[in-house]
Amino acid sequence: MARKTNWQNLSDADLVEQLDEAKEEVFKLRFQIVTGRLDNTARLKQAKKEVARAITELRMREIQAAEALEAQMQEAGNG
Repeated sequence: MARKTNWQNLSDADLVEQLDEAKEEVFKLRFQIVTGRLDNTARLKQAKKEVARAITELRMREIQAAEALEAQMQEAGNG
């Protein structure tokens, strides 16, 4: 998963899938560190950042959806 991903262009399902893959990679990398088999320790940091980016994008979408719902409720109340 050493590729760059444009998180904003992914669908929600794809984003969740990317998050799951990144979490799994972090898990595997941590095992490799413990067993002494990981040569590129910087990859763990990169994988953790990918997890954080995916979580952040999901949270931003959640907030936008809540704000849109609130705006609709206010319009319905004023209309």
